Amino acid sequence: MRIEVDLDLCQGHAMCELEAPDVFSVPRKGKVSVLDPTPPESARAAVEAAVRYCPTQAIRLTDD
Repeated sequence: MRIEVDLDLCQGHAMCELEAPDVFSVPRKGKVSVLDPTPPESARAAVEAAVRYCPTQAIRLTDD
């Protein structure tokens, strides 16, 4: 799996970080940073939740 982020859409709500803190980091008043762009399969459920709950739909998950 591979994570892609559209930083033009990101507004820094940090919902992704709440769902998958090992994969995403959002600084105060900043935009998301992907800590692990190709996380292990064991993180799939958390990453899918982060994608689902992103208010601006800035995160995309693709399969390699």
